[in-house]
Amino acid sequence: MANTKVAVIYYSSTGTNYKLAQWAVEGAKAAGAEVKLLKVPELAPAAAIDSNPAWRKHVDETKDVPEVTHADLEWADSFIFSIPTRFGNVPSQVKQFIDTAGGLWAQGKLLNKVVSAMSSAQNLHGGQEQTILSLYTTMYHWGAIVVAPSYGDPSTFAAGGNPYGTSVTIDGDGNMKEDVEAAVKYQAKRTATVASYVKAGLESK
Repeated sequence: MANTKVAVIYYSSTGTNYKLAQWAVEGAKAAGAEVKLLKVPELAPAAAIDSNPAWRKHVDETKDVPEVTHADLEWADSFIFSIPTRFGNVPSQVKQFIDTAGGLWAQGKLLNKVVSAMSSAQNLHGGQEQTILSLYTTMYHWGAIVVAPSYGDPSTFAAGGNPYGTSVTIDGDGNMKEDVEAAVKYQAKRTATVASYVKAGLESK
């Protein structure tokens, strides 16, 4: 699996999905994959970021994390997305980046990529599942292969039981209410492993 390439792509305003993405990197590497940690470009104006000290702090602390590009989408055999929910949908920053990938889609360069996703919200039923499923809808248009964690590992139940992708609830201080580290790592390891199967199959043709 050493030649399987995984891009862990996240958007995070105050750090939750950045942490999920870091755990996903560990899980994918544990499966033997070559991994890149990449962030979606921030579109919010500086005034909005500065209005929330936690947002400004996170932006400053992650300024050296590379921003995802179309070249990264071509490079990767697999994508693992970690994104917060915005009214039951993907953040505008993520949607904007996805919308710019139409050229790659038209050339068939996103076909057969293996994809999985994670999400967060401040409420237990705040739209985490819908956000993941909304992202997957786009992935089906890309011709990608969605790999959900399902219930293949006990860590999924311990993390709240979301079979579509690991999700977490955040309290008012930005702390995760569920223990999802093991579930994230399992999901990432499973995704990277399936990606290796797909890649090997394609290369054997």
